[in-house]
Amino acid sequence: MPSVLVVDDSAMDRRLAGAFLEKDPQFSVAYAGHGAEAMASMQKTPHDLVVTDLIMPEMDGLQLVSAVREKFPLVPVILMTSLGSEEIAVKALHQGAASYVPKKYLGRDLLDTARRVLAVTGHKLSQVKLMECLTEATATFVLHNDRALIPALVGHLQDRVSQIGLGDEVDRMQIGVALEEALTNSLYHGNLEISSELREKDFATYYATYEDRSRQSPYAGRKIYVDARITRDEAEFIIRDEGPGFDPSSLPDPTDPANLERLSGRGVLLMRTFMDEVAYNAAGNEVRMTKRRRPPGA
Repeated sequence: MPSVLVVDDSAMDRRLAGAFLEKDPQFSVAYAGHGAEAMASMQKTPHDLVVTDLIMPEMDGLQLVSAVREKFPLVPVILMTSLGSEEIAVKALHQGAASYVPKKYLGRDLLDTARRVLAVTGHKLSQVKLMECLTEATATFVLHNDRALIPALVGHLQDRVSQIGLGDEVDRMQIGVALEEALTNSLYHGNLEISSELREKDFATYYATYEDRSRQSPYAGRKIYVDARITRDEAEFIIRDEGPGFDPSSLPDPTDPANLERLSGRGVLLMRTFMDEVAYNAAGNEVRMTKRRRPPGA
């Protein structure tokens, strides 16, 4: 049974709105006199929908929309607007309110609007609950030499890590940084064969070379292959390019103080620091990175 929280400093108006919603026996209606009281109610009791007036003391409807979006991002908010509140309503819609109903049309439109908003957001909430049941995710990607694909793929894999619950936000961030470094290396140094030394000497030439080689043979036709396997205990990422590779034993020690400020060593240092294991194949065109769940309290 969906729970709807009606928020209005006018007792008569909030009861009137509640009465319109209770015409649907599936709705359970609760009440609050202003935004601060509404947030306190939501901390104690889960609500599926908030219906709020805009002009209220202590915390008005605009502030309530922002607070709900921050604390309860899956709970939609419907505004009840009155004459003179149009500008505030537009701001609230920009800040994340789901819809609005003029107060003079509550009897005609409120119940239908509530049903439609819940139908849309209910699907999203079900998806979130379904993702909480996910125990393993595997994926394979074949990327062209387009640097714009890297942040998109990193974000996608970070989302999978969060959905499965492998770690916290720090783990998510660390995995993202390591993936971006590894993918960037495969693109620039692997497929396009652009040296790190060039980047250290001349950024402009470095990126101009990227643009040129992205369209030149044999570089343009090469791909990056990404295999990911994520469980609740560990995540493993294998990234392979079609470049000539390199001798992994020739990698400089990134922890050596002489190398700490070099751009060419920073990526390797971050990968090895943020992942539990980082290993290259003999050809030097594939890296395997593993991140494990941290023990409690670690």
